[in-house]
Amino acid sequence: MADPILTRHDAGDVATLALNAPDRLNALSDAMLAALREAFAALETDGRIKAVVLKGIGKAFCAGHDLREMQAARQAPDGGAAAFADLFARCAQVMQAIPRLPQPVIAQVHGIATAAGCQLVASCDMAVAAEGTRFGVNGVNIGLFCSTPMVALSRNIPRKQAFEMLTTGEFIDAARAQALGLVNRVVPADRLEAETQALAATVAAKLGAAVRIGKRAFYDQIQMPLDQAYDHTGQVMVENMLLRDTNEGICAFLDKRKPDWA
Repeated sequence: MADPILTRHDAGDVATLALNAPDRLNALSDAMLAALREAFAALETDGRIKAVVLKGIGKAFCAGHDLREMQAARQAPDGGAAAFADLFARCAQVMQAIPRLPQPVIAQVHGIATAAGCQLVASCDMAVAAEGTRFGVNGVNIGLFCSTPMVALSRNIPRKQAFEMLTTGEFIDAARAQALGLVNRVVPADRLEAETQALAATVAAKLGAAVRIGKRAFYDQIQMPLDQAYDHTGQVMVENMLLRDTNEGICAFLDKRKPDWA
């Protein structure tokens, strides 16, 4: 019996999803996209989980779309147009599901993250990369401009640097990715798992309701003009302040004790 293409392991209030197609460098095949969509849907309603780690099994995080599957679709009478449109729509749904999740999602990246694999990193809320990891949106090298990966990438790093990556097809290393804002931390490869889990545990230790409210507000306000963003987040702060556990957290801070959160 074949191993599942995506695995989930829960340790306390942290869930770890692992892309498990190492022979295809964890490509975003039809099966992988379906598995991710199902996993994210399950996490969306899982109140026990407060943080999510997304990693890849094998020598790479994710090499992007499965080019073999894409080429096979060309055999259709329309040359694959309908299949390609469906593929990119499904991929966009998966990418957009990540910021919609109530839990922060941390990419644990090693090896390479290319094309839609780089898009996956950019779509996560945070990312930790191993030293030596390479990132690229390299489709232009085979005549396919990475237009959909560009959406997430250009919302993570400055536009001129994003455009350079998209038009040259060149890789950047982990240190450059951190400097540009694509990843939060770069750590030795033998510390990648531990450091990522430590970050997840730190996030998970916070009041889950406050983090859920904050994550939603973060993505809502970032699309708004400045005055609307302040109006919106002011209302969010009121919502947060009225929580029983927020009151307890403030009282505990003033009393110099640990909060007794429900």
